[in-house]
Amino acid sequence: MMRRMIPSRPPLIGLTLDHEPGGSGQFSRYPFHALRENYFTAVSMAGGLPVGLGYTGDAEDLISRLDGLIVTGGAFDIDPALYGEVPHPLTTPRPARTAAEQALLRAALRQRKPVLGICGGMQLLAVEADGTLIQHLPPERLHEQPNPRHEPGHEVALLPDTRLARIVGTERMNVNSSHHQAVRNAGRATVSARAPDGIIEAIELDDVPFAIGVQWHPEFTLDPGDRRLYAALVEAAAR
Repeated sequence: MMRRMIPSRPPLIGLTLDHEPGGSGQFSRYPFHALRENYFTAVSMAGGLPVGLGYTGDAEDLISRLDGLIVTGGAFDIDPALYGEVPHPLTTPRPARTAAEQALLRAALRQRKPVLGICGGMQLLAVEADGTLIQHLPPERLHEQPNPRHEPGHEVALLPDTRLARIVGTERMNVNSSHHQAVRNAGRATVSARAPDGIIEAIELDDVPFAIGVQWHPEFTLDPGDRRLYAALVEAAAR
């Protein structure tokens, strides 16, 4: 059995933040960044040192100071113009956030820093790999689960001979599901997991040391494989 590497210092893992305009009755009257706490605690539990990333500053400089990057999810959609489509009526882009995340993602891939894309972060990774998205899934596909996000929504099947399958070490995982868009075509990326209805649930890039995207939210750590995924990211960042 391969021994887990213990880094001399915790790897610094950057987390992309959402942006809210602020206003009366909100956290702040003025614009602010936000992210759920469990994104940070999942990194800490895996041995990493999490840090939030705003939208200002040079992406190359930011990434050069980090050991890894997590592109987080949120209640918004990737601009369809990035993959050559017109918007569906229910598509809701956040151009400033996507521009910032795209710059950070490209810098991380250029600098060969480990990347984990979560939900919308996986979709952005697919678009960066010349893939396309399904802009709206019918409600009967049940990818917006009615039960709370800290409970499973469905299973996913891990595809054999993929990096994700080797990390997780099982053929199936129980995951939550909170998305109305999905990857239609993974482009240059390899598909590494699917839902029972065939929807792509995970992708990975083969030409960089570590770049994995998952459609679910592993920060809730519903399945043992979620912790293994975070541990693998931190270990890759430590190298």
